[in-house]
This record gives sequence, structure tokens and C-alpha cells, in this order.
Amino acid sequence: MAARNIDQIHFHKLSEGSKPVLVDFWAPWCGYCRRIGPAYDRIADQFSEEIEVVKINIDEEPHLANAEKIEVIPTLVLYKNGNAVDSVVAPESKAAIEAFIHQALHK
Repeated sequence: MAARNIDQIHFHKLSEGSKPVLVDFWAPWCGYCRRIGPAYDRIADQFSEEIEVVKINIDEEPHLANAEKIEVIPTLVLYKNGNAVDSVVAPESKAAIEAFIHQALHK
């Protein structure tokens, strides 16, 4: 199952829930975002029991991107209990995303 795109309303509902949420802030014109997309979709499948894995298109949700201080894309942010725990900019691979998730979940 691929990571699903969400809007600001769904973001607030998910991020304040009990399950951690990994958000990929991206845009369709971003070549690197498109390149890492298949790996991110595999992460969504692999971690579906532990965390919510979603995407937010910064062109469709510019106010949310600004509120979350997203300056470079792709930026992945892990949220727990409504708070950003950690972030990573332009991860190189699926393995790098996995390492980020494991590190961030233990913060």
C-alpha cells in the first residue's frame, strides 16, 4: 500500500493520535521527491503496524508547510503526540529512512 496524500485537517487528526506519524513533505515538481517516492511507499507497507506513513504536497498545503518550517524538500518528519520529534532532509535510500525511523521512535 502506497503512502497516502493528506491535507491539513487529516494531518492534525493523525499527528495528535496515539500512533506516531511519518510525514513526507514533497512536491510533484521535485525530482528527488519522485525518485525517493517508491522507497517511501515500501516504508509505508513495512511500518504500517507501527506508524502512519503519509505525504503532504507543499504546493497544496503551503500554510502547513510554513507552519512546520519546511524549507527544503523532501523533508521527512516524525510526529509523536502532536509534536515533531525529529526530521531528515533528502534521505538517500530506503535504508536511510528506516534508520531515521528507528532513531526517531526512541526519542
